[in-house]
Amino acid sequence: MNLQFETLQLAFGEDKVGIVTMNRPDALNAMNTMMMRELRDCFAEFYVEEDAAACLVLTGSGSRGFCTGADLKERKGMTDETWRKQHAIAEQMVRAIVNCPIPVIAAVNGFAYAGGMEIALACDFAYAAEHARFALTEVTLGIIPGAMGTQNLPRAVGVRRAKEIILTGTPFTAEQAHDWGMVNKVCADGALMAEVQAVAGRIAENAPVSVRQAKKALDKATELDRMSGYAFEIEAYNRTVVTQDRQEGINAFNEKRKPQYKGR
Repeated sequence: MNLQFETLQLAFGEDKVGIVTMNRPDALNAMNTMMMRELRDCFAEFYVEEDAAACLVLTGSGSRGFCTGADLKERKGMTDETWRKQHAIAEQMVRAIVNCPIPVIAAVNGFAYAGGMEIALACDFAYAAEHARFALTEVTLGIIPGAMGTQNLPRAVGVRRAKEIILTGTPFTAEQAHDWGMVNKVCADGALMAEVQAVAGRIAENAPVSVRQAKKALDKATELDRMSGYAFEIEAYNRTVVTQDRQEGINAFNEKRKPQYKGR
């Protein structure tokens, strides 16, 4: 797969954990059109090349910004038509992240504002540094969240809290994000990546097909009624029964050794 991007850095470890770093530190990793395109294309490739990694970590370069949303300097003076075309790319981008079959963990290492916070919400779960700050500021700029923020935030924190966050546009802390259920863990500033890579490595040790199928089934929990979701779960479950990894997992347990999963 393509590893060369202008605004992203990709790195893969021997543990099959891939790290995707948004790399515009001078702009606090704000997204220009190029970054939107490259995030879209990067995660779309993982949809095709799902064996390229067993778990992904998405973070920002530097220590101040995860991503501060769309680059408003680039947007200054944009015509309505150009704005809509750029936003269509952002829509494709967030869909690519949400639809990625590989688990994606957000490592929020600084400001996650507007579209940046929406990117964190689009990931499967998030860890944040103590100094990280969050906000959906769109209503203060005459627009509304447009990268699934009005859909993903209520699923994370509840509708009433989401309304407060979105309608006021008020920033909040990593600790508040944790208390409200948006962030899974708050880490000491210097320990964020080590802790995220540890949990990503734990995921990557498990059977790849099982992990991907479990992710698909979990995503349906808030989209379908319980029995329809259970029907989807059983379909996902049955796809794991026929794998070599299922046999390897049972054999390894009985032989008291670590399993060697192949993703087959």
